[in-house]
Amino acid sequence: MLTRAPEEPTVREFDAAATSVDGRDVTLDQTYFYAESGGQPADRGTLGGIPLDDVQKVDGNVVHTLASAPDFDEGETITGVIDDDFRTYCMRAHTASHVLYGAGRRILSDLGYGGFDISPEKVRVDFVTTTEIDDEVLVELERLVNRAVWDARPVSWEEVPAEEAFERDDVAFNTKTEEGVMGDSDTIRLVTVEDWDVAACGGTHVSNTLEIGPVTVLGRSNPGEGLTRVEFAVGPTGIDRRATVHRAALDTACELETSVDDTAEAAASLRAEKQSIEAERRKLESELLTERITEFETLAKNGAQWHVGVIDGFDSNDAGEAAKDVVRDENETDVVAAVGAGERPYLVVAAGSDSGVDAGDVVSRATDEFGGGGGGGATFAQGGGLDADPADVTSFLKDA
Repeated sequence: MLTRAPEEPTVREFDAAATSVDGRDVTLDQTYFYAESGGQPADRGTLGGIPLDDVQKVDGNVVHTLASAPDFDEGETITGVIDDDFRTYCMRAHTASHVLYGAGRRILSDLGYGGFDISPEKVRVDFVTTTEIDDEVLVELERLVNRAVWDARPVSWEEVPAEEAFERDDVAFNTKTEEGVMGDSDTIRLVTVEDWDVAACGGTHVSNTLEIGPVTVLGRSNPGEGLTRVEFAVGPTGIDRRATVHRAALDTACELETSVDDTAEAAASLRAEKQSIEAERRKLESELLTERITEFETLAKNGAQWHVGVIDGFDSNDAGEAAKDVVRDENETDVVAAVGAGERPYLVVAAGSDSGVDAGDVVSRATDEFGGGGGGGATFAQGGGLDADPADVTSFLKDA
């Protein structure tokens, strides 16, 4: 006996005869418990006063697995009580997924249905689409869904011949459905949200979109090639999330000394100001670094003019760029050798192309002497992890 839950989703209590009792597994001559299927979880509740662990379809029958062995026998009439809160939540969530897909029909290109799932905290719908679902699209999907809820659109369901259903262009089929979940049936159950969406579906639904309540989109991800997963919440989770976002928006507006409506513009202005300040900071740091390098001790070696010294507070990349700038811009400087301060100093060497000095060779000799590693070419090289005091490294460079 298959479940009557999809056709009569408002039933919460019923009597039925046990047709089989096998340990904790029970089948009935009729049931209104929904068996897990197609992304909708199994109903919760009690059967004969015993809590349910699970409800599944097995070989064409609905099998109710109880939390403990029943005290009733085959043939007895027992009462099933469906958890009202959880069933109502699933009805709202499942219908909301159809409304979300209907919203997708209006703004997404080459749309296909890649899957769906209800969890106690959130619902997901996997879209197959060539449209990039960015933040702007996500917000528009949420807006359209909540507008459809507000419009109080009737929701209905009916069985239609399978051939007719597959021929209709307006019917959305879940990937699992297309793989044959309904392939052996002469009819297919269609769920229609009036003037909004039509989909093949065996789940439980509300009778009007107004019953869904507010829908809050939580985010998106890409679970597989060609798929975009949109997650949303209905009920308390969605309400709490919306309150959190609203509170964050108000706090941000307060910090920016503006209104919520002008937050984006104020944040963009602040970001531009920060970028300008950051650029100026980098410029000043570069000038300071260049100045420190030009103040290094100057010495003549093998006909080349060297600047050798220790740099503190700058990383090797910045020191390297400054060293190259000094060699390029200072006509009297042929070679710069800068040693970074620290327990494991770095070394950067920049050499003019006509200096007669191979920067890579200088770094190689230093790492041979003090350990570490590095490399480079004739005009620039760097090494790191030297096991020596920076002063010892500079002394080596001066004497080598």
